[in-house]
Amino acid sequence: MSPLAFFIAATVVTLIQWLRLRDSRLLALLAMFLLLAIGHFHDDDWYAARPWHLLGGMAGLALLYMLSPRHPRPS
Repeated sequence: MSPLAFFIAATVVTLIQWLRLRDSRLLALLAMFLLLAIGHFHDDDWYAARPWHLLGGMAGLALLYMLSPRHPRPS
C-alpha cells in the first residue's frame, strides 16, 4: 500500500468518526491526515510536497496540545 493510499484511507475513516462523535480533537487528526495525503500526492516534486508535510506536522503538534492533560492552577 502506498503512503498516499494510507493517508487517504485514514482521512476518510477519521471523517466518518468525526461525523459520528463530533469530537473537536478529531478535526486536528483529520487535518493532519489530509495535509499529509496532499503532500504525498505531490511526491514527485519535493518542493511542492514540503509545505504540505510541514503543515501536517503542525496539525500533529496541535493535536498533541489538544490531548495534553490540563492541570488546575494553584490559587
